[in-house]
Amino acid sequence: MVTPNDCILHLPLRYEDETRIVPIGSLRPGAPAQVEGEILRSEVLFRPRRQLTAVMADDSGELQLRWLNFYPSQQKQLTPGRRLRARGEVRGGLFGREMVHPRMTSADAALPEALTPVYPSTEGLTQPSLRKAIAQALDQADLSDTLPDEALQRYTLMPFAPAIRLLHAPPPGVSEQDLIERGHPAWHRIKFDELLAQQLSLAAARAARRSIRAVPLPLQASPSDAADLVARLYRALPFTLTAAQQRVIKEISADLAQPYPMHRLLQGDVGSGKTVVAAVAAAQAIACGAQVALMAPTEILAEQHFHKLVSWLQPLGVNVAWLSGSQTAKARRESAAGAADGSIQLLVGTQALIQDHVEFQRLGLSIVDEQHRFGVGQRLALTRKGEVSPDQAEQIPTIPHQLNMSATPIPRTLAMTFFADLDVSVIDELPPGRTPVVTKLVSDNRREEVIAHIANAVRQGQQAYWVCPLVEESEALQLQTAVDTYDAMCADLPDLRIGMVHGRLAQTEKAAVMQAFRDGDIDLLVATTVIEVGVDVPKASLMVIEHAERFGLAQLHQLRGRVGRGSAESVCVLLYQTPLSQIARQRLRAMFETNDGFEIARRDLELRGPGEFLGTRQSGMALLRFADLESDVGIAEQAREAAAWLRADHPDAVAAHLARWMRGREDFLRT
Repeated sequence: MVTPNDCILHLPLRYEDETRIVPIGSLRPGAPAQVEGEILRSEVLFRPRRQLTAVMADDSGELQLRWLNFYPSQQKQLTPGRRLRARGEVRGGLFGREMVHPRMTSADAALPEALTPVYPSTEGLTQPSLRKAIAQALDQADLSDTLPDEALQRYTLMPFAPAIRLLHAPPPGVSEQDLIERGHPAWHRIKFDELLAQQLSLAAARAARRSIRAVPLPLQASPSDAADLVARLYRALPFTLTAAQQRVIKEISADLAQPYPMHRLLQGDVGSGKTVVAAVAAAQAIACGAQVALMAPTEILAEQHFHKLVSWLQPLGVNVAWLSGSQTAKARRESAAGAADGSIQLLVGTQALIQDHVEFQRLGLSIVDEQHRFGVGQRLALTRKGEVSPDQAEQIPTIPHQLNMSATPIPRTLAMTFFADLDVSVIDELPPGRTPVVTKLVSDNRREEVIAHIANAVRQGQQAYWVCPLVEESEALQLQTAVDTYDAMCADLPDLRIGMVHGRLAQTEKAAVMQAFRDGDIDLLVATTVIEVGVDVPKASLMVIEHAERFGLAQLHQLRGRVGRGSAESVCVLLYQTPLSQIARQRLRAMFETNDGFEIARRDLELRGPGEFLGTRQSGMALLRFADLESDVGIAEQAREAAAWLRADHPDAVAAHLARWMRGREDFLRT
C-alpha cells in the first residue's frame, strides 16, 4: 500500500461482532461468539499432547478454553479469579462446550460500537496494524464523490464517503448478513464504481487506439491487386463459405481498410472455419503489399495452419514460410532473413515469431490463434514487430492491424466487460455436413468394455483417438501415462496399427505420426493434450478421454472438437474415476448436456472465473476485486451505459474516477 487512497479501497473480507457479550449458557456449537467470565482454573496438560487449558464461568455456565500452541505470557494471563473476555468459534468438546485458540482481552475495555472488520492480510501484517492504518487513511484521503449528483440519482447510488466509511466501520443495526453477502447498498456503490472504472479505462483504450496510425489495407487498393487475389482465393477453395464466415470476412475487410489499427477478436466454436477467414484477411493484406504473421500456441496447431495456408495461397503466388523452435538453426535463419527482406509474405509459427532476432520489413497484419493461451506480453510483442516509431513517421506511431482468434467462445458478461474495447466477430454456424458429437460418460471400472468397443469399431474401418490425462501438471507423468497406455494397447490389440504422439517427441516425429494418422495408416492414436487444438482428421470419429475429471471444461470441449469433423456419426467417451469432486461432476454434466460452445463457456466462467478466458491467469493480478461477473451483470450494464454518458458530458468526473480506481492498472486492462 502506498497512498491513503490504496488503504481506503482495501475492504474487509468479513466482520466480527464484538459489540455484545453472549451468556455462556446460550452458546451454540458452530457459531462465533464473545463471552465474558471469571477464570476458574488453568493448567498445562501433556497428554495426549502438550496444551494449555482453562475453564471460564459466568452466571449461566462454564466454557472450556484450549490452546495447542501457546506462550508463557498467555499462561500468565489466565490467572484464576481474573475476569476476561474470550472470542472464537464454539465447538462441542468431550467436556462440553469449548473454544480452541480463542482471542482473549481484558473485561474492563469498553465494547466497540461497530462490527470489527477483518481485512485480507499477508504474513507479518496484523489486523490491529491494518485497522489503524486504514482508520488514519480515512481521515487523510479525499473522499469527495467522483460522480455528479445526477449519476447518484439516475442509478440509485449511495454517496461515496458514507459508503466507504460504513464498509470499514459498520454502525450498530446494519445487517451483518448483507455486508458479508455484499448485498448492502454500500457494496452496490463500490461494485458500480469498480465496473465503471473498468469501462471508462477500456473506452479510453479504444479511443487511444483510434488515434494511432496503421497502414490502410483496402480490398480495392487498385483494380488488379487485393480484390483480385481474394477473388482468386475464393475460386480456388474446394468448398463454399458459410453465411457467417462471409459476414465476419466483411467486418474484418472493412477494418483493414481503416487508417487506424484493427483490434478484432474472431471467435467461433471448434470446427467453425476460422482458418479460412484468416487466410482471406491475409490475402487482402498481402495484395496491398504488407506482410502477415500468424502465431499459434503449439507446433501441431501452427503446422496445421501452415499446411492449409500453403495449399490455399501458394498456388496463387504467395510465399508462405514456417518458423518454430524445433527447426534447424539454418532453417530458422532462412525464415528470419526472408521476413526481414520482405520476400516472405506470410510467416506462420509459434512463439519463435516473437524472438528478438525476428524482424519484418513491412508487417501489416498480425494474427494470433487461441489468443487466451498466450500471455498479454506475448501478444503485444508480435504487434511490436511491425511498429514504426514516431520519429520515422511524423509524430504518431504506426502499428499493424491485429486479429485475435479463439475457439473458446467468450461469455456475454466477459464480452460486455473485459472485451468492451475489442470489436468481436462471431462465426455462429458450422460448415454443412458436420454432425453433432454424441458424448458418453463411462466409469473407469468399465475400461475393458470401452477398449473392446473401440477395437471393434476400428476393425470396421473407423479411426480413433485415446487421450491420456494431464497428471498433476507434470509433463513427465503425463508422458509416462501415454507410453504405458500405448504399450498396453499394442500388447492387447496386436492386429491394430497404433501410433503415439506427445509433447516430448521431436517435431519431425510428431509431424510424421500425425500425417500417418491423416493418411489412414494409423487406426488408433494414443495422445496427450498436444492434440487439444487444431488437429483436423475428418475420418477420425471416435475419442476416449481418460481421467476426464482431471481436465478443465474448455479443454474437454476443445478435445471433443477433434472428432465430428467428417460426415460419420462421432462419439466421445469421457472415462472418469470415482469419487468425483463437486466441480468435476459439474464439468462432466455440462459436457454430457450440451455441444454448444457458448453455453460451455458460460458454465466454465462460473466454475473458474475470467482469468483463463483473458490469458491473464499468469499475471497473478485480481481482475475484479469486488464485483462478480455472474451475479453483478445488472450493475455491469448500468456501468457501461454510465461510462458512455460520463465520457460525453462529464470529462472531469471521468478523470477523477480513473485517478481513484485505476492508478497503475490501465495498461493491464488495455492489453
